[in-house]
Amino acid sequence: MAEANSTTPLIPPSSTPSPSRKLPDFKQSVRLKYVKLGYHYLITHAMYLFLTPFVVVLAAQLSTFSLADIHLLWEHLQYNLISVIICSTLIVFLSTLYFMTRPRPVYLVDFSCYKPGDSLKCTRPYFMKKSEMAGVFPDQILSFQRKILERSGLGEDTYLPEALHNSPPSPSMDFARREAEEVMFGAIDELLAKTNMKPKDIGILVVNCSLFNPTPSLSAMIVNHYKLRGNVVSYNLGGMGCSAGVISVDLAKQLLQVHPNSNALVVSTENITLNWYLGNERSMLLPNCLFRMGAAAILLSNKRSDKRRSKYQLVHSVRTHKGSDDKCFSCVYQQEDPSGKVGVSLSKELMAVAGDALKTNITTLGPLVLPMSEQLLFFATLAGKKVFKMKIKPYIPDFKLAFEHFCIHAGGRAVLDELEKNLQLSEWHMEPSRMTLFRFGNTSSSSLWYELAYSEAKGRMRKGDRVWQIAFGSGFKCNSAVWKALRTINPAKEKNPWMDEIHNFPVDVPLVSPF
Repeated sequence: MAEANSTTPLIPPSSTPSPSRKLPDFKQSVRLKYVKLGYHYLITHAMYLFLTPFVVVLAAQLSTFSLADIHLLWEHLQYNLISVIICSTLIVFLSTLYFMTRPRPVYLVDFSCYKPGDSLKCTRPYFMKKSEMAGVFPDQILSFQRKILERSGLGEDTYLPEALHNSPPSPSMDFARREAEEVMFGAIDELLAKTNMKPKDIGILVVNCSLFNPTPSLSAMIVNHYKLRGNVVSYNLGGMGCSAGVISVDLAKQLLQVHPNSNALVVSTENITLNWYLGNERSMLLPNCLFRMGAAAILLSNKRSDKRRSKYQLVHSVRTHKGSDDKCFSCVYQQEDPSGKVGVSLSKELMAVAGDALKTNITTLGPLVLPMSEQLLFFATLAGKKVFKMKIKPYIPDFKLAFEHFCIHAGGRAVLDELEKNLQLSEWHMEPSRMTLFRFGNTSSSSLWYELAYSEAKGRMRKGDRVWQIAFGSGFKCNSAVWKALRTINPAKEKNPWMDEIHNFPVDVPLVSPF
């Protein structure tokens, strides 16, 4: 505790406060959060409160019916047989039409995240040593990279691919293919073992990797390695940034709507080997400091028989694309720059672009997931601002009323800080994202799944819980996926990259961590 300034007089408790002393915060004393909570419950259950008197009156009326009354009603229906048949036929027709046209449910049977071996671990001092050994970075650029690492939120146990462990680093197409095979096949092997799924049972394959797009494609590598069936529907998404994982899930969802009784395999990864930047432009060096190895494999199904063994059901997926500025990719990371020249100036640009994309995403997703109480407040402030030209701040809905868990792309520390503030989330809600950034670094599109695995390893996932995955990527894109837990996840029966060390988390991550 800091010592009191000797020049500052201390006012004893019994002293009369001076007239200049600030008034107490009445908002806190009244505890408006409890008032808002009461308002939320009132609006949420308004329909029940409104219908309850009518139900009571109807029940009281029905209780007066005698056997004679029931017999009289039956005789009346017999004399109106045609009307009864027409009504019954109409009910059956409308029910059939409803069940035939409603979207097929999409279940997440299980997923897996790849965890590289200890030989590929990269501590921050080790990273700086390899950067020095490259022989292309001047001292000021090396100092810049050190400052980035000290403020990045990354720990000492992230992973880099084999080529970057060589002395000096030797990125090549061959090593890039090795990395892709290692992370993708490692994640898929674990997923197939967890689900007892045969490769021949997979009818849809969607692979996303933004910066590495060889020929034959990554999806072709998987098809050939696992001998998938000849009529498998395969897609390979490239150049779509860190948000491509949710785009892949949305694409798989749409394909599952037109392919009944199918299983879809989604693989999300990013390749580090050939994207190691050896120039001196600071904005381009930031991904070197933040991106690390990782991949996730997700098994989706539209079979109703799979609901019993599945973990989650996809409730909503929303995609938002704002702008096409080529700076958008680097601006996501430039705001991590500790120098005032680049970092501060582009921080505003990032929040303007990302904030616009997030706002559009929230506007689309809000009516689908938010309780009526929050929707009323949101649209009331929106109407006041747009229609009545009132000078009021836009109302940010309380998404904690709609979701129990948040998985926000671990792209960088500043992005997480901004989302925590703007969405008014607690440290508990941000813990999976911050710990994923600390333990595995920015694994691009697969980071959302490492975060979900963290919540499962902590034993936090209960049946009925809702999860909001938020992904940001170049373009600028903000994509969302909403999942509902179909069962309580028992961490003792889980196998994911956190299980053997989850007892060590969470850890404190200081704002600046010198090394």
